[in-house]
Amino acid sequence: MLPIPDLLQQAQLTPTAMQADMLRAATATDGAAHLLLLAPTGTGKTLAYLLPMLQLLCPESPERPESPEYPESPENPENPERPASPAGPAAIIVVPTRELALQADEMLARLKSGVKSRCLYGGRPTMDEHRRLREVRPQVVFATPGRLNDHLDKGNIAASAVRILVIDEYDKCLEMGFRDEVTRIAARLPRVEHCWLTSATATEDARLLAAQLPGGGRLQTLDYLDADSRAAARRIRLHSVTSPERDKLETLGRLLSAIGGAPAIVFVAHRESAERVGRYLDSEGFDCVVYHGGMEQERREKALGKFRGGCANVMVSTDIAARGLDIPEVEAVVHYHLPDSEATFTHRIGRSARWEATGTAYLILGPDETLPPYAADATPFAVGRTPVRPTPCRMAALYIGRGRKEKVSRADVVGFLCKQGALTAADIGRIDLADHHVIVSLRRECLAAVIRRVAGQKIKGLKTHYLPA
Repeated sequence: MLPIPDLLQQAQLTPTAMQADMLRAATATDGAAHLLLLAPTGTGKTLAYLLPMLQLLCPESPERPESPEYPESPENPENPERPASPAGPAAIIVVPTRELALQADEMLARLKSGVKSRCLYGGRPTMDEHRRLREVRPQVVFATPGRLNDHLDKGNIAASAVRILVIDEYDKCLEMGFRDEVTRIAARLPRVEHCWLTSATATEDARLLAAQLPGGGRLQTLDYLDADSRAAARRIRLHSVTSPERDKLETLGRLLSAIGGAPAIVFVAHRESAERVGRYLDSEGFDCVVYHGGMEQERREKALGKFRGGCANVMVSTDIAARGLDIPEVEAVVHYHLPDSEATFTHRIGRSARWEATGTAYLILGPDETLPPYAADATPFAVGRTPVRPTPCRMAALYIGRGRKEKVSRADVVGFLCKQGALTAADIGRIDLADHHVIVSLRRECLAAVIRRVAGQKIKGLKTHYLPA
């Protein structure tokens, strides 16, 4: 593996002070075995733990192999006919959602370290994942808590091989009902040498989790919340919007019209509310997607692909979108339902003003609602006379029914659309690859003609369908 500076250079990434400090602390021979990294949403915690993980897995030494070994486990003594299962991985990253698993895996791939990885999450057969574990023999696994315990229970992953455990957004894992699952994971990995917890919120649960690990209780904290949160807060303009009715739909429509098509996330309290608000905005002509934990995986991936690609400028979501998702373009956060706590408020507004960007947050207040103390400095923003008039997106989304599992790459998609669809590279925006489909953002005026031109054509020798997403 290349040295860490070279990996960063080829990926065109410059580490922040927080990421550099995490690398030093996590790899220090005289430091604490377990670390708690606290940093606001959007500051790059994924890269912060990937860098020391790679350093520990592949130390820059001529006596060590370029990639970590992945030894075979002993044969199953109860069934000698059954082949041995992989004994690895050496590192496990526990995440609260499958989207965060996929995004973290993509960041690892971007570094081009040569380290093999797999994602494990619900919504697909465990046996398929087991087969891929045996075939790929990954050194790193990204997994949701329930699915990881399922594989550990079945012996598909040998707990004794794991040396590095990361629990990313650990408090979110606990909030989503995974407390027992995460505690079981921490308690059943007997040879973990390094455990790193990350979060944008400090809680005592971190020390309780660390106590379950070998050498538990020694937890060093790297806290970047206060300084970074204050800096982010200075970049966010906070406004209150009064709704004359308890049903805030029309006020929301007026507000989104007033901000003129700026990419916005509208946060609601319940899945049912997300669907209801989404239906209203769709009926009014907004380019809108809905996102919540009750949706099927493909629908969630389509929604994210359209929003990231600029094919929808409004995403209505529960608090599942408040953390973990890589959506750097968000300019506005709308609290349709008021947050239930200051921590939730902080995570929500953290979707805007990521890194060094600026943003705006709006709290819609019904007749019986008042500003919470932590948002008391919000200034009024009047939308009472603004007509509901959506701003259409410049881009539109094309769905291609083949994906990375069929060996379709971004380069394949660009080449196909330019050759068969008569497009230029300037007509094509973001390309989101999923396992079995691709979402491509195109200039809106090109979409209908492209679908006509590519109808019946094969991409990489494969028949498929091409539809508006």
